[in-house]
Amino acid sequence: MTDIPQGFERQSRRSPLTDPWEPIYSKLTPDAIILGLRLATPHTNARGFVHGGLIAALTDKAMGHSCGHKMHGTHSLVTVSMSIDFVGSAQIGQWLTVETDVIKTGSTLCFAQCLVKADDAIIARANATFRVVKKGE
Repeated sequence: MTDIPQGFERQSRRSPLTDPWEPIYSKLTPDAIILGLRLATPHTNARGFVHGGLIAALTDKAMGHSCGHKMHGTHSLVTVSMSIDFVGSAQIGQWLTVETDVIKTGSTLCFAQCLVKADDAIIARANATFRVVKKGE
């Protein structure tokens, strides 16, 4: 695709859950990993709007990966709790981004929040708590 915003590249951390939604893009910043996706039919519900389950999965992924990035990749993270508010909708063809702010990293917990935008209009916000686990445990 040629209509992917500058700075985004195909994500390198794929998973079986999100594989059907590919291509998913990411953009690395010093503090977070921004996810991006050009919305298409596989991302929608029966009414043609982006599915809330897709938004929830992508917010969980973006916040968890951003916490891991902020912790320099030395730990794995497991979702303890997540809350999401849907405040708008998105349609096929729009560019969806999940922009995370890591609030605090600690030795046992990490806290993050994010905004989901469709063509720069906020459509959801989420926050989550993650359990910090040393890799290999």
